Amino acid sequence: QVQLVESGGGLVQTGGSLKLSCAASGGTFGNYAMGWFRQAPGKEREFVAAISRSGGTLYSSDSVKGRFTISRDNAKNMVYLQMNSLKPEDTAIYYCAARMVAFVSRIDWDYDYWGQGTQVSVSS
Repeated sequence: QVQLVESGGGLVQTGGSLKLSCAASGGTFGNYAMGWFRQAPGKEREFVAAISRSGGTLYSSDSVKGRFTISRDNAKNMVYLQMNSLKPEDTAIYYCAARMVAFVSRIDWDYDYWGQGTQVSVSS
């Protein structure tokens, strides 16, 4: 059983940056592929980025490509989402998720464990 705790959300102006962190505990972190998803008010949860167990494979959605970067530190049991050039449409609750396989996925139901989320708000 893996527990995930996100942090680093907040309010930022358009064009600003935030770095989200996700701390994992209760399992062998290196066994899990990790993903970031987000959900805006009134919208379905959507894929943001994912990273394989080793960190060698990265996926990101077209809407954040070139602006957001996912990374992980297996020694610290951490996964990160660096968000640059933020836009108002990036406003959402951001969730960290883990799946106990090597391969990344863009599909939320492929993930086994979820954090509680952290709010990101981008003002225009």
